[in-house]
Amino acid sequence: MKAAVLREVNQPVVIEDVQVDAPASREVLVRTGASGVCHSDLHFVEGLYTTPMPCVLGHEAAGIVEAVGDQVGYVKPGDSVIMCLSVFCGICEYCMRGQPYLCTKTAVTRGANDPPRLRRDGEAITQFAQLGAYAAEMLVHENALVKVDNDIPFPQLALIGCGATTGLGAVLNTAQVEPGSTVAVVGCGGIGIHCVQAAALAGALRIIAVDTTEDKLSLAREFGATDVIDASSGNVAERIMDLTDGGVDYSFEAIGLKQTAEDCYNMLRPGGVATIIGMVPEGVKIEIDAGNFLRRGAPSRVAPWDPTGSAPICPGTWSSTGRAASSWTNWSAKNWRCQKSTKPSPT
Repeated sequence: MKAAVLREVNQPVVIEDVQVDAPASREVLVRTGASGVCHSDLHFVEGLYTTPMPCVLGHEAAGIVEAVGDQVGYVKPGDSVIMCLSVFCGICEYCMRGQPYLCTKTAVTRGANDPPRLRRDGEAITQFAQLGAYAAEMLVHENALVKVDNDIPFPQLALIGCGATTGLGAVLNTAQVEPGSTVAVVGCGGIGIHCVQAAALAGALRIIAVDTTEDKLSLAREFGATDVIDASSGNVAERIMDLTDGGVDYSFEAIGLKQTAEDCYNMLRPGGVATIIGMVPEGVKIEIDAGNFLRRGAPSRVAPWDPTGSAPICPGTWSSTGRAASSWTNWSAKNWRCQKSTKPSPT
């Protein structure tokens, strides 16, 4: 099959002929229908995060089941599936205590003595996030997918694998935005725009969208933002504090920068919650004023992400809207890699 292989940091991926093994045990072979180009993949191309190479990138995907291993009972050939960004084993210590986002993943990968799932001329090729979606086919563990209806276009289904679920899950599951609250979303790309929509679905009274691109701010208004701020002139946290007369209840960072992560904390009212979704580069320190931290505290945690609790996914409004960002309303959102920081109310 053809696959886009990354062999060196800061070098283009190369389209290569790659051999894919037959599915064993609980593995599923999926014919890729569509795969999103997510900025997270670029982080690994640029070396901001590391992954074993050579590697087939891609994680935001959907497709059709072609073949299954002899222990697979969840799906069958012909089923439409969405790939799960964070595969889990279901049997390790963390999975057993309800923390699949901390899964050790030893039971969802092949052992050192097993043949690799992907190879080229005898050379093993790894799969990014145990998926490797920039390829004609994906060989994955059955816990790495969610079965869905067959009547939704693959390009829209693929978005559920990362962009839609990350944005909606951060708002609905991690922060649990309450009706009548005030929300700020910093960064209105694929994830941020879903944060805006989710805040509207949650009943937020005021939704402030922040970006430097007018087109994105215009789209944010279309999907629920009540206010927009052009961040080009800086001082975002101060401007939001003034605009809201004291800060927002919830802030969401959907870019992955030190400054915007710090801004999201600094724009909170006492008792507010900042959720950092963006992948701030490894080694970068996010700084909070020590006096403010000691007076108010800032506990944080990694947000749960459990695809079994989110399936089946029912993007029921797609047929009537034809819009990806406005179509995922009738399902329980899931979330990946969000950290939540809370400013407790002053005592």
